Amino acid sequence: MRTPRDGVLPRSDRLRVLPLDVTRPGSIASALEASGPIDVLVNNAGVGLMGAFEVTPMTTVRDVFETNTFGVMAMTQAVLPQFRARRSGVIVNVTSSATLAPMPLVAVYTASKLAIEGFTSSLAFELAAFDVRVKLVEPGYCPNTAFTSNGQPRMEGLFPEAYAPFSDRIFASLGKPAAVTSESDVAEAVWCAANDSTGTLRFPAGPDAVALARSA
Repeated sequence: MRTPRDGVLPRSDRLRVLPLDVTRPGSIASALEASGPIDVLVNNAGVGLMGAFEVTPMTTVRDVFETNTFGVMAMTQAVLPQFRARRSGVIVNVTSSATLAPMPLVAVYTASKLAIEGFTSSLAFELAAFDVRVKLVEPGYCPNTAFTSNGQPRMEGLFPEAYAPFSDRIFASLGKPAAVTSESDVAEAVWCAANDSTGTLRFPAGPDAVALARSA
């Protein structure tokens, strides 16, 4: 995490929490040096954004892509030399169920995640020649991740009055979801992806994501 905090995870002599900002090359290099050999890379860092695209500043668009898209690519590129040399390793890229069906008011966020879907599917072919596996995990809507509150500063001013009737309906529907994803759903999907040997690329996580994947 960008700023490691005590108490986030139970203490264990088998666990180290390192500082990492995927938007900073120096931070990536330091984290990899401290971590030692890696067997599985899970690219899960991400930022959220909701709002009308019409009023979303391009600086905000670039900020979202810097973490959700370019950060994933930068981490992957940094780890690949050791995977290729050992001819082993797994890369798990976490995207979103927003890539499985169109969702309103998340155009920028969806674009940043869809870019990783294309990146991952192509990279899986590229790295198969070196026995390196590449997977996608697509979580559903998980209220416990504080997606909205964490992105609040970026969302200020992104719901203009003209969009109010539409956005109100969207927020009302989010408040009454038929099914949601839990943290354990995502953890299980990541574990399954990391240990998969069947050639499966996509692993929807959570009942809502699974339902979307089936109807896609």
